[in-house]
Amino acid sequence: MGMKAKHFGLVGVGVLVGVAASFQLSAHAQKAGAPLPLDELRQLADVYGLIKTDYVEPVEDKKLLSEAIGGMVASLDPHSVYLDPKAFRDMREAVQGKFVGVGVEISNEDGYIKVVSPIEDTPAFKAGIKPGDLITRIDNVPVRNMSSDEAIKRMRGKVGSKVTLTIARPGEDKPWVVPIARQEIKVVSVKAKMVEPGYAWLRISQFQENTLDELAKKTRELYAEQPDIKGLVLDLRNDPGGLLPGAIGVSAAFLPQPDQVIVSTKGQIADSNQEFYGRREFYAQRGDPLAGLPAGLKSVPMVVLVNGGSASASEIVAGALQDYQRAIVMGSRTFGKGSVQTLRQLSEDTAIKLTTARYYTPKGRPIQATGIEPDMRVDESAEGDLLNALRVREADLQRHLAAEGEKKEAASRDQNPSLAQQQRALALLKDRKPIEFGGQDDFQLAQAIKHFKGLPVQLARGVPDEDKPAPAPLPGAEHKLPELKAPPKK
Repeated sequence: MGMKAKHFGLVGVGVLVGVAASFQLSAHAQKAGAPLPLDELRQLADVYGLIKTDYVEPVEDKKLLSEAIGGMVASLDPHSVYLDPKAFRDMREAVQGKFVGVGVEISNEDGYIKVVSPIEDTPAFKAGIKPGDLITRIDNVPVRNMSSDEAIKRMRGKVGSKVTLTIARPGEDKPWVVPIARQEIKVVSVKAKMVEPGYAWLRISQFQENTLDELAKKTRELYAEQPDIKGLVLDLRNDPGGLLPGAIGVSAAFLPQPDQVIVSTKGQIADSNQEFYGRREFYAQRGDPLAGLPAGLKSVPMVVLVNGGSASASEIVAGALQDYQRAIVMGSRTFGKGSVQTLRQLSEDTAIKLTTARYYTPKGRPIQATGIEPDMRVDESAEGDLLNALRVREADLQRHLAAEGEKKEAASRDQNPSLAQQQRALALLKDRKPIEFGGQDDFQLAQAIKHFKGLPVQLARGVPDEDKPAPAPLPGAEHKLPELKAPPKK
């Protein structure tokens, strides 16, 4: 199957729209199918006319129509949105992995703006903003019922300019007002190092245009430093997604066969029903960034680290490597962003981002609202599941798209922490530095290394609660890395 240009799209640009939005690019408008509802359209025209003639003051046609389009699209689900010229420019910047802002991923929750995660090494991260914080005002403007896109517009600006955020943190009585200087945020896509002799750590923070080139460079450096790597940790924690070809290419880099299905999509129109394979034409338009990768990548024992901030493209990679038993997935259940947004250009500088399909793993498991369940549940710290107690997931979002054939209530996340547990987690996190992924105090990474060595792994014990003593750590399961299996023949 050939690879058309429209398949080269985004899966989860969290830095742009908050929570990972997935989309494919297409310059073709949807052709009209069903007849237009004339009575309802007449009502729309009547309302437009009444506003123009009877409203207390004149309203510009352009503003009125833009808001009408925006409201119509935004009413569908959290990831469908109208992109005005500025939002369209911001989206293109985010694809390239750089933008000017504070560096925080956000979502809507109950009419407020909730922090999903601060991006590593950004002004928001350094200011101490944490997952679960509610942004109640931006430059003293209330955000009640403000869209994520509008909030992002207000947090963007010129390099060096300041934006003041008012933060409400659950469990604390007074709001926190923090001025933050905007900076150009350059998201480093791939980091890598040898954790200790024999064991490598490879982190993808976001899937960008240059991710596969960086992956090739970093893995060559790792194998040049140590040719006999015994175990490799692929770290996808807090990775909100990015480009779909990047997810396909990263999966293909570790899978032994090039003809394996990485992900499939199902939707209403024919173009939304696709299978994406680990072949070059599905991850690169020209050349092959994965050519000449170290041969050891196809067989090195692997652990994939995920958490509630791993979304969209991250979930595609984790799901594919899990389905083919290429890696053990470790951590906590992922975000559950498994829907495709197609970008339909309306003009040269405007577009709508419309949900058109759901993503499925190679075995046909839905990602949307359910996420990827780890093979080994491991908390983010020795004290328990602290940050995940504060995270919002796809199933928590208002108007979220349910998994196919599933009621929205059934898709809500499991083990939803109580308010007391959330407050307990906040108390424990209050004076703690943010986790440095790949650092000496990275608890989950340490458990992954223990797993490689056959040592006991401290499995998840849940969210700590003041009223109940924490249960004793569970002994590590005697997991062996599964043997690679050939893909099913079609």
